[in-house]
Amino acid sequence: MAGSSKGFLHHGQGHLHAIKQGARFIRHSNYSNLLHDAMTSVLGAPRPKPESSKSPRRSRVVLQHTPMHLRLLALLLWPLTGFSAAPPIPAGAASIDITPDYPVRLSGYGNRRAPNTGVSQHIFAKALALGSDAEGPAILITVDNVGVPASIRTEVLRRLQTDTKATDARFALCSSHTHCAPMLSGVLPNLFGMDIPAEHLPAIERYTRELTDHIEKVARAALANRKPSSLAWGIGQVGFAANRRQFPLKPIDHDLPVLRVTDANGNVRAIFTSYACHCTTIGIDEIHGDWAGVAQEALQREFPGAIALTALGCGADQNPTPRRTMELVKQYGEDLGTEAKRLATSQLKPLTGPLACEEKQIDLAFDTLPTREEWQTLAASKTPAIAYHAKKNLARLDRGEKLPTHLPYLVQRWSFGNDLAMVFLPGEITVDYSLRIKREFDRSRLWVNGYSNDVPCYVPSRRVLEEGGYEAAGAMVYYDRPTKFAPDVEERIMGAVHAVVPKKFLTQP
Repeated sequence: MAGSSKGFLHHGQGHLHAIKQGARFIRHSNYSNLLHDAMTSVLGAPRPKPESSKSPRRSRVVLQHTPMHLRLLALLLWPLTGFSAAPPIPAGAASIDITPDYPVRLSGYGNRRAPNTGVSQHIFAKALALGSDAEGPAILITVDNVGVPASIRTEVLRRLQTDTKATDARFALCSSHTHCAPMLSGVLPNLFGMDIPAEHLPAIERYTRELTDHIEKVARAALANRKPSSLAWGIGQVGFAANRRQFPLKPIDHDLPVLRVTDANGNVRAIFTSYACHCTTIGIDEIHGDWAGVAQEALQREFPGAIALTALGCGADQNPTPRRTMELVKQYGEDLGTEAKRLATSQLKPLTGPLACEEKQIDLAFDTLPTREEWQTLAASKTPAIAYHAKKNLARLDRGEKLPTHLPYLVQRWSFGNDLAMVFLPGEITVDYSLRIKREFDRSRLWVNGYSNDVPCYVPSRRVLEEGGYEAAGAMVYYDRPTKFAPDVEERIMGAVHAVVPKKFLTQP
């Protein structure tokens, strides 16, 4: 027995020496490159085409990307990657500058009726692709815009489906809701309370087409950039959001969920965050990403080579407070970036379970529509936006058109085993929804995103509907909706949430 033990010890020391040598090699080389090339054939991810040096800056795709090394050595060293506790997931991230190089009207505020006067900060569309081609990748897009409509999402998905396994349930598109980004065709069409001048329409239509192309391009770049990665997440807090309805003070949600994507060496490849607050710190005549744009810049400074994606939670009735200065927008973005960095460099919870995605399409009923006589009364209003809205609906009735009685609404869920369920809700959705979802489900395993997959209008809770006001009814004019929602809007949405989020995430009594 002594001889056997000695032999075992001898071989064990040899293996230990080999492991140390391998670890030393990994520390002094970018091992994720090796893994990328070794796994390319498994993942089916094509290599990105080199960018032309003549491409304009705003359309340049930035990848979290590394050069090619020896594939065989990568496979031999696979056990040394540190992924033994959880299998890696293919993940890729990319960014594309979507700042126009021509003047275009900005969206968000109706008092700005001329094209932008400059660019204070560049804006971006970013993508995070998760999963292999075998299972069908999940693609998360964030866009610095007041609201990307369902029509753009549908078109991008249609293009991707021509040669990828992208599916509707596994494609989420989130808008940052910055009020200093270009207007898009069909979004907030009544914002200005009058027809947009004919000479301004070509730039809006051009930007809408270009943004559609950019989103497709950045999604494909993220797919092409997938490499074995680890996912982990946690929840922090930032405190610059306040409910618009402060007398008495109404609910807020200061949670800051953070998703971290790291490579085989533990280097951060991507960070995704969302926060329930309007991107309305500023309302300048120049293009700017507001606090979300500043936060992304801050995180990418802290993690060179990483892609930072920022979206919104249920922040329809939440404003950055105080606001209206560039100093504040920088402060809020830096605050969020600091907290996200703290989380990203801490012991986050690994996401080890398989990614499953589901969605449910429902209809949200509008309340009783105005009669022709009521429309005629509204058309005489001294408030330009109300009168303009009423006249448009009277014209529809005169043409024999029927006004819509409901709004299509898509509730989407991504879940990672038992570890995390992400809910994506369209529209400018009020904070009561995220708070209720996190009461009825285990909030330590829940992440709720608003402004997702479409931004068709404000979506109030029952409480906000009963209180009335801008979020309940007034804002529907700017989105060209015929009237406010019926009283059961919250229950319809919550019913769909319960239908798509697995019961294992329910709060335990």
